[in-house]
Amino acid sequence: MSGQDPPTLLHLAVQSLLRDEALAISALQCLPRVMFPPLFKEAFNHGQSNILRAMVAVWPFSFLPVGTLMKTFHLETLQAVLDGVDMLRTQKVLPRRGKLQVLDLRNVQHKFWDVWAGTEDRECSAEAVGKKPAVKRSPRYALRQRLKVVADLCLRFHLNEQQTYLLQWAQQRRSFIRLCCVKMQIWALPVYTVRKVLMVFQPDSIQELELNTGWSLSTLVHFVSYLDQMRNLQKLLLTRIHKNTFKVLNTPSDIQKCITKFVSQFSKLNCLQHLSMNGVYFSSEHMKQLFRYLKTPLETLSITVCKLSQLDLNSLSQSQSLHQLKHLNLRLVKLIDLYPTPFRDLLNSVAGTLQTLELEGCWMVDSQLITLLPALSQCSQLTRVNFYDNDISMAVLKDLLYHTANLNQLIQELYPAPLECYDDRGDVRVGRFAQLCPELMDTLITVRQPKRVSFATYMCHKCCQRCIYDLETRLCYCWQ
Repeated sequence: MSGQDPPTLLHLAVQSLLRDEALAISALQCLPRVMFPPLFKEAFNHGQSNILRAMVAVWPFSFLPVGTLMKTFHLETLQAVLDGVDMLRTQKVLPRRGKLQVLDLRNVQHKFWDVWAGTEDRECSAEAVGKKPAVKRSPRYALRQRLKVVADLCLRFHLNEQQTYLLQWAQQRRSFIRLCCVKMQIWALPVYTVRKVLMVFQPDSIQELELNTGWSLSTLVHFVSYLDQMRNLQKLLLTRIHKNTFKVLNTPSDIQKCITKFVSQFSKLNCLQHLSMNGVYFSSEHMKQLFRYLKTPLETLSITVCKLSQLDLNSLSQSQSLHQLKHLNLRLVKLIDLYPTPFRDLLNSVAGTLQTLELEGCWMVDSQLITLLPALSQCSQLTRVNFYDNDISMAVLKDLLYHTANLNQLIQELYPAPLECYDDRGDVRVGRFAQLCPELMDTLITVRQPKRVSFATYMCHKCCQRCIYDLETRLCYCWQ
């Protein structure tokens, strides 16, 4: 006897319609609402573009999350869906169906399809499909209303054919289509291409923006007018923004003006909560201005692969916008030459909120870590710490572990192998590593009950692996 449940009547009806395309299309005006989601999903999975096109035009719900169904973004499927929108908007007489207001092309999880598959309860179903709208709009208003198309956009090196088609389609229909992008990633695109893209989208719809462009500061200024309009931006990631090395084209005065103009825009980003700067060049004065311009408290600050000066560290500790940080990442920021007191003051100010602390590859030494320990011991909300690739002795590492006694929320802890594990050339002394790391683990166990803890050496230059101890010793490939 088969373990599979027999097909339901709904499933059989859907399969019957899919076998007769003409019948399926002609039946849409009188088809029960409950049949639309399963029929659309099956037609989508089987690439039946004609049925998809017709269904979009008479879609009986206000919301259609097509992107959730897309494992890969096929141009033919996209064209069929957008053709359906055209059919909906060009009908002279308002159809009995056709209530679509939002077309979502994002590949994000949504309850809509699960609701109609019967996996959610009735209350959630009513909420998801909006059976009882708060305001009933008149047919005339419905015809005038602009349909909202939502998409995430990842632009890498050039526009692909799907992106090109969507942008051209939206550009030609701007009078009745509002194209919104919640998350935009821009990788190594010429600035003129980016400007063309942003002219189609509504800038205030962008909530997450990643600029990984390799642009110079002078090029970045051309983007300023669009950043100014991103009033709902919550997350900003800047990667590889550098000084222009062509001094003939840009004098030091020009570069300073460019940075000042860009940094000043942060005063208008009233919703910004997460700021990441990876390999970004800013002078100390401009870094100070940036943190002064921030209007709302940040939840996340990530400054990585950057050079910070003592003045920069002072600016961080004095910024009121950083006093509610939940996540602080200074990975590969060289701190060895800096006086750590401002950093200690910053840790004191976020002791009640900080959840993750990333200090991998900061080149800290014993004296600096000792300064930080009293403040670190008060960060009671920490769930993850990473101290890999810092030059810390056995004695100070033990002191660090003792100072974590009250950090009971810690889930993951990454510590460097002690300096005593290396010889004068910096090579790992495997015997000492295998001896000292278990001793450190025993020290930690006497303080509290840790969850996931590892001690690791620097990355091996030959095999690009670490020697790691996490209750068992795992050596890099060179020692195996």
